[in-house]
Amino acid sequence: MKQGYKKVKRMTVFMRLNHWVVAICMVAAIITGLYIGHPYYQTLIADPAVDKYVMAWNRWIHFIAAIIFDVSSIVIAYLYFFSRFEKPYKKLIPNAKNVKEFFDVLINLITLNRVKRFDSSHSDSFNTVFFFIFHLMLLWMLLTGLQMYVHGLGSGLSSIGEWWPAMLHLATDWTIWVTGGTYMDVRMSHHETMYYIIAWIMFHIYYQVWRTIFWQEGDIAIVFGGSKYVKESESKD
Repeated sequence: MKQGYKKVKRMTVFMRLNHWVVAICMVAAIITGLYIGHPYYQTLIADPAVDKYVMAWNRWIHFIAAIIFDVSSIVIAYLYFFSRFEKPYKKLIPNAKNVKEFFDVLINLITLNRVKRFDSSHSDSFNTVFFFIFHLMLLWMLLTGLQMYVHGLGSGLSSIGEWWPAMLHLATDWTIWVTGGTYMDVRMSHHETMYYIIAWIMFHIYYQVWRTIFWQEGDIAIVFGGSKYVKESESKD
């Protein structure tokens, strides 16, 4: 460890595991989602009996990835309020301290680290809001995805009974009205949101690399080892 720096724990083992599970599922969901919307690859085996299952497998992988997202989102929502490590909801409260920190971090980013008036040893308001937007997009993908799923159950039946489609209609039919009034509007919104999520991922990776280079506190190592290093003078601010 460098003299004058101290090690700060930023992510627990569970938080890191959850991060990488979500990352892997995100890649799987994007690849299969693009294929479902517009098939862009086929099997190398020139056998119709095999090719006809390509879409089915893509849909299955997409569905499983979505289920894992759902479980992860529920866990994260719980931890937002009840985590013993940190409670992110406190950073979302628009009080004077959080608003000031949000803009201080934003100015620091815009000015390439020339103005740093905040403590970078903890999760700041800017990053918390940024991740909150990500979780809102995941929630929207969940609701629109379930609407498309229940739309395919035209008979109103499922393998586990009528209650399942009925519950999904009750929970997601409003997305049709919000997006424009037709099933295709829901489908297009689901597809377009995927591109916003891809843009979010690109900025997220860029920002972690940016912080690692400009702050020189090892931020990129947080998702691997759970910790980073900050100057002792700054951590006391």
